[in-house]
Amino acid sequence: MRFALIVSFILAALAAGAVREKVLIQGGSFTPLYGVKSSDQTLSIESFKVDRYPVTNDDFLRFVEAKEEWVPGRVPSILADTKYLNHWKKLNGGAARPGSADYKRPVVNVSWFAANDYCLWAGGRLPTVLEWEYVAAASYDKKDASRDPEFVEMLLAWYSKPSAGTGGIGEIGRSKPNYWGVHDLHGLIWEWTSDFNSVFVAGDNRREGDSLENLFCGAGAASGTDKANYAAFMRYALRNSLKGHYTTSNLGFRCAYDL
Repeated sequence: MRFALIVSFILAALAAGAVREKVLIQGGSFTPLYGVKSSDQTLSIESFKVDRYPVTNDDFLRFVEAKEEWVPGRVPSILADTKYLNHWKKLNGGAARPGSADYKRPVVNVSWFAANDYCLWAGGRLPTVLEWEYVAAASYDKKDASRDPEFVEMLLAWYSKPSAGTGGIGEIGRSKPNYWGVHDLHGLIWEWTSDFNSVFVAGDNRREGDSLENLFCGAGAASGTDKANYAAFMRYALRNSLKGHYTTSNLGFRCAYDL
């Protein structure tokens, strides 16, 4: 009986396109750029799993076919703006689909609501900001390369380039995996996190003496003395500029999974 239930579960997951390559991330200590009271305070990250690659157009197409409420043209504006999946094209008057050249490219032009629902459908969730930063701090051979000059220079080279836009985004897995075996955390797209605007600071926070007031109006960069922080600052600034229904031509996602 148990065997039959396991087989049924696996077949159902395969039919839904929910089985993806996942990588185990061993928990540990982490000092994020923002989000703690003191720059020398570390946080503990619990072990979890994460997608080896960003979610592709092919992956997302299976989701849309399974959940028709996410078909382009049917999604309420409160859940996704007008640019939602606008790089997918209608063929022969049918529903919009990705072009064949886009199947192995990361899906972009998706809102937080769409990304979050996809991950739930796939049996996971969006990673938190801290989980994403923890994994992304790894270079090819170091768990934490945030102070490695070569790694920092590589990141700065990408963050200093203009966005490629949808048409210029390459396929997943073309970059070398990092220490954990995860691909494309840098150099391909930006990625949604579950709590993408959790470090947001409003005018009210500043008046009340919030300890994160140095983020207000971009002031977080004004006091920066270490260029190694620039790439991380750009990620936090972008996340905090977003709303859940926004979509952009270089913003996609990957899923995380509790153990």
